[in-house]
Amino acid sequence: MGFGDLLEQVGGFGRYQWLHVTLISLPGLMMASQNLLNNFISGIPTHYCSLPANHSLYNLSHQQVTYLCKIPQWQLLVANNSANVSQLETEGCLDGWTFDRSEFLATTVSEWGLVCSLRPLKQMIQTIYMGGVLAGAIIYGGLSDRFGRRSVLIWSYLQLGVLGCSSALSPSYSTYCIFRFLSGMAVSGIILNGVSLKVEWIPTRERTLVGTLTSFFFTFGQMVLAGLAYWLRDWRKLQLAVCAPHFLWYSESARWLVLKRRSDEALKSLHRVARINGKAEIIDKLTLEVLHSHMSKEIESSRSSFTAYDLLRTRGMRRISICLVAVWFSTSFAYYGLAMDLQKFGVNIYLMQIIFGAVDFPFKLIALASLTYLGRRITQAACLFLSAIIIFANILVPSNMQTLRTTLACLGKGFTSSSFTVVYLYTGELYPTIIRQTGMGFVSTMARIGSMAAPAVLILDEVLTMSCMGGAAVLAGCFACFLPETLNVPLPDTIEDVEEKWSGRKPATQQQDGLSSNEGGAYESGDLVSTEGVPLKELKDAEGTGLNAL
Repeated sequence: MGFGDLLEQVGGFGRYQWLHVTLISLPGLMMASQNLLNNFISGIPTHYCSLPANHSLYNLSHQQVTYLCKIPQWQLLVANNSANVSQLETEGCLDGWTFDRSEFLATTVSEWGLVCSLRPLKQMIQTIYMGGVLAGAIIYGGLSDRFGRRSVLIWSYLQLGVLGCSSALSPSYSTYCIFRFLSGMAVSGIILNGVSLKVEWIPTRERTLVGTLTSFFFTFGQMVLAGLAYWLRDWRKLQLAVCAPHFLWYSESARWLVLKRRSDEALKSLHRVARINGKAEIIDKLTLEVLHSHMSKEIESSRSSFTAYDLLRTRGMRRISICLVAVWFSTSFAYYGLAMDLQKFGVNIYLMQIIFGAVDFPFKLIALASLTYLGRRITQAACLFLSAIIIFANILVPSNMQTLRTTLACLGKGFTSSSFTVVYLYTGELYPTIIRQTGMGFVSTMARIGSMAAPAVLILDEVLTMSCMGGAAVLAGCFACFLPETLNVPLPDTIEDVEEKWSGRKPATQQQDGLSSNEGGAYESGDLVSTEGVPLKELKDAEGTGLNAL
């Protein structure tokens, strides 16, 4: 028996789970804003070199001197005021730039002059932010296993609230980048621990549906960002608006509490869930002995420490890890490559953000149906290959056909978004319970590297940029074809289970003639015995029901 059976006994996916999942998912509205904030915070307004104070003496208009990063050498014009301005030699903008304020009132670009030779610094802000997300995945993933999901989640919200709002007061570019890096760490802590807290309270059979539907909070958040950016138009005000802390009510993971030898607290949480779900009659039957018996296998496994090395130690784990690294990296690389430079499409940036957010809804519903009927492997590979085809097709479309280019970009973004939805679920089903959190952290790290690489590639020629994104998606789609199918397959609990399911090897535990012991009880002729030797219940075939968090 597994922990999933206990969740079914206390009400399955009842009122408590609806409340719990909703409260954790609500901040997802602002998490989308954090990841895509640079589109508006660092938007590039129309600009031109500032004219000298006496330019009116020569009857010059702004249009005559609107060069991208150059301005006429005025001393030559003074020497010969009959010279044609367009024929004069040019030089850098000595008096700075003048920025149009019709689309943006103020951005980091206009604040610190991040144009011309300094333009790469605009994308560097996003790269530094994603570096913080990467660091947060490494640091907060380990801390959550030690101190609990709830504690690290609350700390992450506090960190985002304080440092995110502080970044709005940054006096310099360097200071702003430091605050964005630390904010990225907090965002990673919120996402990782929020996902863990959600799925660890959801019964197995509802996990696919709930996981997909709750991702719509992130999708809708992209549209909220467009509305806030259009309303505020000032980067400092927008920064403050999206970094307000989200202090809501959460319960610690009961499974984590048991594995950390805090079973009394876990039992109280399960009793509370039973009361809220209208299953008060189960409270007296749910004791510490029953709790330990359902989690005996995981308790025994928790005594051993596992590292990233175990993800590559055996043939089955090595195959899964290498393929998932390619899928996570390429999905993130293509997704943020398309979503992080909206101005290149020549469409109103606020409208483009709304379209990019809205397109995710139908694509995620299609992914949900495909996951249910076609399986994980086909869906994952199809999303990657189709996104690659669309990205390559966009290269062939002339720049003056903006409507078609925008349509193709939306389709490509929709497929990469679906790929993200699939890979989150797929990864949780491929890695065994005892190392699932480590595996998620490892492949998530690869995704952050992909999101860091995307802004850096955007400064290249557009054809080269699109070729890199499309090629990465094709490569990842090929790797996805080598992943095992997990549709309707019992979830693995141990590394030995992985080798048995997908490498043809039998786990060592099956060589013990069906008899094994553990601290919380023992298996003897099919009976589960407590520490006092009292039979608790007939052991049923519940392989795969002890699903750990993603």
